[in-house]
Amino acid sequence: MYIIIVGGGKVGYYLTKTLVNEGYELLLIEKNPKKVATYRERFGAVVLEGDGAELATLEAAGAGRAEVVLAVTGDDEDNLVICQTAKKLFNVRRTIARVNNPKNEEIFKKLGIDVTVSATNIILNIIEQEIPERGLVHLFTLKHAQVAIVEATVEEESPAAGKTLTDIDFPSNVVISAIMRDGTLLIPKGDTQILPRDEVIAITNRESEGDLRQMLIG
Repeated sequence: MYIIIVGGGKVGYYLTKTLVNEGYELLLIEKNPKKVATYRERFGAVVLEGDGAELATLEAAGAGRAEVVLAVTGDDEDNLVICQTAKKLFNVRRTIARVNNPKNEEIFKKLGIDVTVSATNIILNIIEQEIPERGLVHLFTLKHAQVAIVEATVEEESPAAGKTLTDIDFPSNVVISAIMRDGTLLIPKGDTQILPRDEVIAITNRESEGDLRQMLIG
């Protein structure tokens, strides 16, 4: 697998260091000559000086045979241009972009970027998991940012406790996909009863999270 990383900041540096040590074939593109000189001393010939947002640089990097392009510069506009160029002009199968402003994440996805990584949203998700009072925990956000997989532990006073799924008036855009009960995975059906302390995993529209939280937790 040939990987191109664009951006030699801390993220790009440590990605390169890790992937080189794991034996991947890769190339790091960085436009700062001083960084390029330093990185070549550490990594050898896997560093190319140039602007990764320019077509000529990506062509020189061999983007046409790359399977993955990671754009991890500190500029969201550059990261978007890099990934779009890689995908549309070089037919790169997988593009991954660092998103510095979380508001841009949905735009990137609508414009065809395969994977976006927002440090801000990652930290927020960790906070949600570490604060039990929030009740509803985000496990994963799907390709469209308004859809998420969430987890909730059913409380004793929950309106859903003791009822079957058929008897619970969930919002139309909520799907209960799994229930963990005493360490056992249950694939729910209409007659499955929800009990206190059940860990319920659901797919939901972000707008319905409040209603779902009320139904499962109270």
